[in-house]
Amino acid sequence: MSFEDPVIIVALDYADAQGALKVARSLDPAQCRVKVGLELFCAEGPAVVEALQGLGFEVFLDLKFHDIPHTVARACARAAALGVWMVNVHALGGPRMLEAARGAIPAGGPRLVGVTILTSHSPEEVAALGLGASAERVRLLARSCREAGLDGVVCSAHETSDLQDLRADGFVLVTPGIRPQGAAADDQRRTRTIREALASGADYLVIGRPVTQAPDPAAALAACLAEARVAPARKA
Repeated sequence: MSFEDPVIIVALDYADAQGALKVARSLDPAQCRVKVGLELFCAEGPAVVEALQGLGFEVFLDLKFHDIPHTVARACARAAALGVWMVNVHALGGPRMLEAARGAIPAGGPRLVGVTILTSHSPEEVAALGLGASAERVRLLARSCREAGLDGVVCSAHETSDLQDLRADGFVLVTPGIRPQGAAADDQRRTRTIREALASGADYLVIGRPVTQAPDPAAALAACLAEARVAPARKA
């Protein structure tokens, strides 16, 4: 397993730039990437992305675009112009939206991934939405993303083992809801430990509160990396 391409993405889920940048300054951009989500981006806008990039971090802009194809394409183009490393759209937006998003990202631009089923959803909630079994729906959405030319999907580590046949040609699996061994699940419903996620074939692990709310975020990240390094080899 190579860690030249950092596997951990630290979720900077803060209400303002002050808290996010304080934690970011304590971390090494050679060891992780960072994620900017809806709350932080709505509060601070592109400036916080630029500030994090100024600290040397590659940024995953997690805004989960889901709208008509034209609107999503324009939003993806604006995100690409920010120079982010990764941006995402909701796979439930459908093939035309996914294709429009793909077409809006220039060559050499950010990786574009599709969100399948949120890791906060329980199986009962997925059923209540009329989506059927979550594992089956995730596979259908992941295949739709691959056919539209996306670079990967965001999914629970519960589903990564069933998506290994889609990983050819650099199609990546990004897994939120990851917790170090023994950490609380918080509001996530479908969690996995770092070791479990990597063993099941995940490529990138999104970890938030276990790092950002730790007394020493740098030490917490180091512990996560140590756990990752002793994980079983990822499936090919």
